[in-house]
Amino acid sequence: MGSAKKTETTSRKARIEEMRRAEQSRERRNRVLTITASVIVVAGLVAGGAFLIKSQSDDENSAASDSKSASGKFVTGKDGVKKWSTKLTQNHVTKDVKYPMEPPVGGDHNQVWMNCNGDVYDKAVKNVNAVHSLEHGAVWVTYNSKASDADVKALAAKVKKTPYSLMSPVEDQKDPIMLSAWGHQRTVKGASDPDVGTFFETYVQGKQTPEPGAACTNGLSQ
Repeated sequence: MGSAKKTETTSRKARIEEMRRAEQSRERRNRVLTITASVIVVAGLVAGGAFLIKSQSDDENSAASDSKSASGKFVTGKDGVKKWSTKLTQNHVTKDVKYPMEPPVGGDHNQVWMNCNGDVYDKAVKNVNAVHSLEHGAVWVTYNSKASDADVKALAAKVKKTPYSLMSPVEDQKDPIMLSAWGHQRTVKGASDPDVGTFFETYVQGKQTPEPGAACTNGLSQ
């Protein structure tokens, strides 16, 4: 009997030891799984954070990159019209753009255009919206404080009866009166300058238009 009891005790101890080893094995597996899962989560968070930082950096630097992409210079033709020497970008951006010319004749711009159905603005408009109008084939008449009141009124009358045109003051421009289209620009002496009519005939929905026929209404208006 004593031998049987001893055998039972030994067997029970063996089962307990086997159960202990099995439990320890499960704990080791669980620790490995937990550590692996933690590493994956941390790696995901790091990657996600890096992506967000890069995205924010790209957004913050978009205006600077836009201006670089429009690098080039004006080349003046025999007719006095200046043409931008490189292809102008057409990306939609949400921030202001530092254009390499004033007024700008193209480049990245806001997704909303200035209304250009013969619209005359008494106050300065944002370049990023006016450039979108140029993309649609509009001619932009601009003037500063050196332009005479008579010329401003006469040009405003011409714009008001010309679809795909707009007019606004730009105080920082080099000359009193300037005409701009996508990739093209010229200075005129006044409203009676015959080059005004020629520029309108050539560039209102002209061959330079990136998006001919696109709307000049239902955009932004002051």
